[in-house]
Amino acid sequence: MEKEAVVERDEMVESTVEKIPYRFKIDYSGETEICEIDAGISFEKGEKVIIETRYGRDLVSALGPVCCGQKNCSKKDLKRYIRKANEEDLEKKEQNNQKEEEAFKICRDRIREQKLDMKLVGAHYLVDEAKVLFFFTAEARVDFRELVKNLVSIFKMRIELRQIGVRDESRVLGGLGVCGRDYCCHGVMDDLRPVSIKMAKDQNLSLNSMKISGPCGRLLCCLSYEYDYYQEERKKLPSEGNKVYFGKVYYVVKEINIFSRTVKVSGEGSRFFDIPASSFEYNSEKRSWKLTVSPEN
Repeated sequence: MEKEAVVERDEMVESTVEKIPYRFKIDYSGETEICEIDAGISFEKGEKVIIETRYGRDLVSALGPVCCGQKNCSKKDLKRYIRKANEEDLEKKEQNNQKEEEAFKICRDRIREQKLDMKLVGAHYLVDEAKVLFFFTAEARVDFRELVKNLVSIFKMRIELRQIGVRDESRVLGGLGVCGRDYCCHGVMDDLRPVSIKMAKDQNLSLNSMKISGPCGRLLCCLSYEYDYYQEERKKLPSEGNKVYFGKVYYVVKEINIFSRTVKVSGEGSRFFDIPASSFEYNSEKRSWKLTVSPEN
């Protein structure tokens, strides 16, 4: 009974400790994980720690506390914090970096021998667990059971093969985008957000796929950065193609520039006018837009 009472007291003390959601980056894949950390523990940005990642116990980099808007994450998405990395962990990481090059070559050779229709992207040894990860891309599902058996016989540890998409491939490998900076997916993004051609269209960008696609061949991740702002601002103005009235005369909206806060309209005789956004007013009864000033003044 006395032992049970001690356990209950310990659990009560633990439950009263304030927890702070903290974000960590998995360096080799560019993905992030969130752990609940005791309020008394602090990290320098970029400090190496050991956590339970989606792949297993491994070394990650501390990013910072989760911002207010993201604190309500599901408990099942939270990972377990284990400890701060020590010298032994960092040394093992350096050794693993060298072993990964050899592991990559071995796996690539076995893929060729078995004539599997897959492209190997990367190899990674976990720091705090006897396990090797191999990332690959493929156009269809691949039966790699024999390959796994072969690799287990060579490495004498757990082997995990993960099929990823082309966007994930860019996130794992990293590189420089057309802007001259690190790929967004590798350097700054927490997850791969959906990107659509509508985002480019609503931002008046060229619809030439060569100009709005990244090295992965998919639409640029950065198209999603300002999209919400464009949508909010466009709600305050008529859409392209709409008719706007000044008295009994109507004009057609041709182009909207949300940054200069101007709208280009065309009138009779194909004349064009640039009008300040403040000159437009929406009539909710008639469900139409009107001009408060004449474009021709």
